[in-house]
Amino acid sequence: MTEPSGSDPAQPASEKAGFTLVDFSIYAIENEDIAALIADYPLAWLLPRCADAGQPHLLPLLARTDAEGRVTTLIGHMGRRNPLVAAFETSPEALILFTGPQGYVSNGHVTNPRWAPTWNYGQVRIEARITLEPEGGDAALLELVEAMDAEEKTGWRPTDAGPRYRAMEQAIIAFRADVTRIEPRFKLGQDENVATLREILDRHPDSTLVRWMRRINRKRLET
Repeated sequence: MTEPSGSDPAQPASEKAGFTLVDFSIYAIENEDIAALIADYPLAWLLPRCADAGQPHLLPLLARTDAEGRVTTLIGHMGRRNPLVAAFETSPEALILFTGPQGYVSNGHVTNPRWAPTWNYGQVRIEARITLEPEGGDAALLELVEAMDAEEKTGWRPTDAGPRYRAMEQAIIAFRADVTRIEPRFKLGQDENVATLREILDRHPDSTLVRWMRRINRKRLET
């Protein structure tokens, strides 16, 4: 099981206004790919940097990007009783982990008998500073519903829950995660030669994984 060769992606490539972006060029990843993974897989592990093993929680997060398409902020909310609230009141530093498309790639998908099976995946690791926004519940709930309802387009709004909505809103606290470091790691066929990659794309049964492999290898597949 191989990964693309190249420089260590954990080494910072650039720093700007407190933001560190690691070198992910060896993975053929662009800013839009990172934002797309978060949009497709918004449920992330969120944990304080000072956390013990019992504190990580799964929460849906929405990404905001700058003019360059770079993810700079994540928006979310959680229950006021969530232990993360007290943790971030003490220390705002957080680690956020998004897991994207993933799956086993069998040697039955290629014709080369010497080719070894592997596991393909996409992930984004983010370090951020959390700002709790006690008055932001309405906006956070509406933004999440609108984002998740983009395909169904039901037009449903949180206030449609009726009288119980206000109690629901008061039970949660919104927060903003300002990104200080972002490290994507996508292994989606970039290390395969184009002929082998095309065989995998034609034969793999997971349409979602195939779609992401095509996305990340789009430039190579155009040739």
